[in-house]
Amino acid sequence: MTDAIVVEGARKRYGDKQALDGLGLVVGGGTVHGLLGPNGAGKTTTVRILATLLRHDEGLVRVAGFDVRTHAADVRRRIGLLGQHAAVDEELGGRQNLEMFGRLHHLGARRAGARADELLERFGLADTGRKPVKRYSGGMRRRLDLAASLITEPAVLFLDEPTTGLDPRGRGEVWESVRSLVGGGTTVLLTTQYLEEADQLADRISVVDRGRVVADGTADELKARVGGDRIDVVLRDARRLDEATKLLPGSEVSVDRDRRRVSAPVTDRMAALAETVRALEAAGIEAEDIALRRPTLDEVFLHLTGGRDGHDGRDGRGQATEVAA
Repeated sequence: MTDAIVVEGARKRYGDKQALDGLGLVVGGGTVHGLLGPNGAGKTTTVRILATLLRHDEGLVRVAGFDVRTHAADVRRRIGLLGQHAAVDEELGGRQNLEMFGRLHHLGARRAGARADELLERFGLADTGRKPVKRYSGGMRRRLDLAASLITEPAVLFLDEPTTGLDPRGRGEVWESVRSLVGGGTTVLLTTQYLEEADQLADRISVVDRGRVVADGTADELKARVGGDRIDVVLRDARRLDEATKLLPGSEVSVDRDRRRVSAPVTDRMAALAETVRALEAAGIEAEDIALRRPTLDEVFLHLTGGRDGHDGRDGRGQATEVAA
């Protein structure tokens, strides 16, 4: 399967609100594809349509080779979905939860039990399988949630804000699990509000705004749209800022007087760094810090969406929506 997900000209309206406005998306098989955008951009609407939980008004939407409208049952047999909120029963043990999901998917008692054991082992939960989920850490609970979404061995997995509310350690555990899944051939569509998460996990990223994809590419390609590398110099003596600006390469030098920092775009990173250090030393200007940096996904996000939050937490029908609707 070359392309696991194909969306062309998808439109969805809630009353007078256009949630999707001709959205186009292609996700290659066996990859992680990030879906980023401000609240209200259409991310969760897109995931719900792809998962056959919501019908689109216009356009072509195919998942795992099947049209989501005309072959919804075929799509459902090939997908898994991890939503923003935990779907496991806290009173039951981890194994009991997975067995329950297996039975709900008509695996049969023996196959459901075997599949539960496989997933507990795969996600490092074998030793805690009989412990009530309410005694799990946040990261363990999310890994169990992820395991439950894989009970039918889906070809395509939708992760909608999978690490919301987790601490850094918990996020790291989920990231490692996702990498393992993709290594096994699963295709993952990831929506997230943690831009670092997309940077770490996604092979490609689509930025959605006002129901359309406004940019698509690898993290490095998107960063290049904002600008190239920059060199930042923080001086010990703010009185020498104007003098330092003449020593940085290029003509587009910016000054931040409050932070005692001068900054300039560079093309040859290491040559620019060496040249700047020599020039400052020759002028007797003492630097507190010198660093090369590349644009972050945060800067890409703000550049492409205009820094718009633009969502009051309600959809076009005036009803409360999910965080990433």
